[in-house]
Amino acid sequence: MAKPKLALIPATQGSKLYSVLPSSGVGDFDFTRSGGATRINSQGLIETVADGVSRLNYPLIDGVVNGCPSHLLEPSRSNLIVNSQLLSLSPIKNGTFTDNFAISPDGTQNASKFTATSSDPYFYQSVSFAAASYTASIYIKGIGSSIGKDFRIVLGSNSSNPKLEIPSEWTRFEYTATMTGGSATAGLEIPDPAVVGDDVLVWGWQVEQGSFPTSYIPNYGTSAGITRSAETANGSGDASTFNDSEGVLMAEISSDNTSVGWIGLGSNSANRILLGGNGTYIRSYNNIGGTIIDYTSSIIVSDNNKIAIKYKSGDTDIYINGFKLFESNSAFSVSSPFDEIQFKNLAGETQNFYGSTKQIQYFDSALNDSDLETLTSWVSFTDMANGQLYTIE
Repeated sequence: MAKPKLALIPATQGSKLYSVLPSSGVGDFDFTRSGGATRINSQGLIETVADGVSRLNYPLIDGVVNGCPSHLLEPSRSNLIVNSQLLSLSPIKNGTFTDNFAISPDGTQNASKFTATSSDPYFYQSVSFAAASYTASIYIKGIGSSIGKDFRIVLGSNSSNPKLEIPSEWTRFEYTATMTGGSATAGLEIPDPAVVGDDVLVWGWQVEQGSFPTSYIPNYGTSAGITRSAETANGSGDASTFNDSEGVLMAEISSDNTSVGWIGLGSNSANRILLGGNGTYIRSYNNIGGTIIDYTSSIIVSDNNKIAIKYKSGDTDIYINGFKLFESNSAFSVSSPFDEIQFKNLAGETQNFYGSTKQIQYFDSALNDSDLETLTSWVSFTDMANGQLYTIE
């Protein structure tokens, strides 16, 4: 297989997202975010990074780091829970809080213990909701008799909230509901049912507008909510990096977008290649010299997927996870040079990509079917590097 002209395997420092190739740095992305944000670090702990610092987020399985990090981009969100860690300041029914009782998911002793003093223990806050979807999330760990018991996350009067099981290790739980607007209750019934003396550790309570949870946003007492700003990463490559006549754009991503979100090649509205999703499924959109190829798959975009688009006049293919799912023999003529890769629809400066990116590669030639199948099937970074003659240090 040919070596890529541009390759990103996420590495960051400050406001830069570094590419592996080209070595000149022309493939690096400029990252922006106003304010700090949290991530899961290489020790599996939640930590806050500073204003404008990009995030490598490590995957956790059963509380243990498992696998390579992804670069995380998220939309703006606000945590509406006041004092999201000092939970004794929340109203309580049939229970008591002991703050700073145990080590929390950030590695410090700031987790609260909630103890049942009667049946039906409950803690809550009154939140002002718009008519929209909201997601509540919280980290929970059982102690002794509470492990394996049920609990419920409550948003307003929604009666469909499922019973969840209290785990023996720190686990983040989430629940999404459609709110009708106005003031309503957000809370936890934990354990449900309970006996006097049941103890549960809780930390990092969050309620945010949106249909999925984002990274934890600490709120230390702001009644209007604490906001994490939206993030962007832009400006990888230049006109000399890309081949206007043929090539391959590949990305390994999982998208959190609830509407259209793209990784885009080319900044002209009549000459661009986009891959990403429509909010549910993987989608690609090519407009090269006015020839439009628009394909929507049946692959869920929120899962981790390897996607490659080969473009060449009369020979366009789309591979996802090792399989060719689309081909077109439409001819096209390039109207302006491809000039950069960004995490958005370059032409309209909209439809930003939000989610996790494990790699991006660009090849300045149209790879054959065998290479495209292999490219979208690598099991690990080491396999990929060995197959493409990289050196792992």
